[in-house]
Amino acid sequence: MKKALETWKKEKYDRALKEHACGVQAFTTVSGRKIKELYTPQDISNLDHDRDLGFPGEYPYTRGVHPTMYRGRLWTMRQFSGFGAAEDTNNRYKYLLAQGQTGLSVAFHLPTLMGMDSDHPMARGEVGKCGVAIDSLADMEVLFNGIPLDKITTSMTINPPAAVLWAMYIAVAEKQGVSPKVISGTIQNDMLKEFIAQKTFIFPPRPSMKLIVDTFEFGAKEVPRWNTISISGYHIREAGATAIQELAFTLRDGIEYVAWALERGLDVDEFAPRLSFFFNAHNDFFEEVAKFRAARKIWAEVMRKRFKAKNPRSWWLRFHTQTSGVSLMSQQPYNNVVRVALQGLAAVLGGTQSLHTNSLDETYALPSEAAVTIALRTQQIIAHESGVVNAIDPLGGSYFVERLTEDMEREALAMIKKIDEMGGMVKAIELGFPQKEIGDSAYWYQKAVEQKEKIIVGVNAFAMEHEPISTLEIDESVARHQLARLRTIKKTRNAGSVRNGLRDLKRAAADEENLMPHLIRCVKAYATLGEIIDSLKEVYGEYQEPIWF
Repeated sequence: MKKALETWKKEKYDRALKEHACGVQAFTTVSGRKIKELYTPQDISNLDHDRDLGFPGEYPYTRGVHPTMYRGRLWTMRQFSGFGAAEDTNNRYKYLLAQGQTGLSVAFHLPTLMGMDSDHPMARGEVGKCGVAIDSLADMEVLFNGIPLDKITTSMTINPPAAVLWAMYIAVAEKQGVSPKVISGTIQNDMLKEFIAQKTFIFPPRPSMKLIVDTFEFGAKEVPRWNTISISGYHIREAGATAIQELAFTLRDGIEYVAWALERGLDVDEFAPRLSFFFNAHNDFFEEVAKFRAARKIWAEVMRKRFKAKNPRSWWLRFHTQTSGVSLMSQQPYNNVVRVALQGLAAVLGGTQSLHTNSLDETYALPSEAAVTIALRTQQIIAHESGVVNAIDPLGGSYFVERLTEDMEREALAMIKKIDEMGGMVKAIELGFPQKEIGDSAYWYQKAVEQKEKIIVGVNAFAMEHEPISTLEIDESVARHQLARLRTIKKTRNAGSVRNGLRDLKRAAADEENLMPHLIRCVKAYATLGEIIDSLKEVYGEYQEPIWF
């Protein structure tokens, strides 16, 4: 094989390339990984089927966590959605469910993400603009009005105040007569990637980690069907990371969370089955498929060997995928439909458990109803017309994909080891290591685009004028409506119950108690998100990010 390959390359490939070169200077992935001209059995000569692949639903889960994969059940089609006031988003949810969406995903506006009420001075001009405004339990009740929480799963993309929003969701379920034992869904609740990439933080890293472990502990006992974290590589990738950095930093974040929970005294097999992950599906099709397959294998080995988990469900890496927002372009926006379709297909071929496909207009505004319908239909066409659900892991055995999977596993493990040697991910963040790595990668990619080493269709090649597209607009009437409801809640609630709840919350935080029961009590008294967060700031302080060069 080696001799035949050398002969082919010299006599056929090299000669033909001189005659028909396409002008590409270097064949690399979007992350800069060099790609050979041809992959053969030699590239996977060390591959052992049982050790490295196994069968779907069996350790090490390279080929999928479920034995039937999409033959048994399709991925959850979970479009990320939220805008305006709770009534606006409630109507969008009902529309999407009527169009065949199978799960909900809440996008909160920036003040909620930062733990501020809509009447905070910093919220002016932002109310309802980038997501739905949620200030108190009253808003959450409207958000899920007419949506049975025992029959739908909900993901909430919320981080610093995740425990508070989860408390509100639990309270809404109870008002519907639904036990916390029955509800299912996910809170993102991943603060490590916030410090690394997305930068919506409130408290310093160590109290932030304490709050996250509180949700692990409470969820395992009281809300057993809930995923209490979605360990997210998505925002790491959006900040400019390569596929390897996304893979390594995300899994090392997961390791950090498990280690902190074990330090609390939790049993790994009590909380680990409810850990979930969230990855980006970027443009480089095969690199993304390999990334997902490598992630499953690494996590299974980490949980089984490093943390001695006994329950096979603790070894599973279950993940949600969102197509790449940063890859979408305002130039020729209908090109984004094609990008999203390819990214969504990569996520499915990589074995995702749920999927959000971005809308074509997201570089301009929050998705319009027409655009989000196309995005949902993209998933449905992949599911019902492409044929990719017929075979489990259909790219398994590809010389190219298996070699990519093996390479990404090896490189990610090397980076994880480097962070281990630093003392863990919290320490690495304090040293600025992942932040600098991502910054360097973002700079490299931007240079490659500017020098046309990486082509973006419609941007640095094949440019043309395009007609303006209609977009969703959120006017200031939303803010007026939201502020009026907030004023009414503050006037009509029991002020004594709010005051007592916040006092006990601060005492519990100072005593390092689990805060979830206190948060539930506060939200049921209609204490606002801002009031709760401000109370915790008095105990935990606020994080000020160092400047890294």
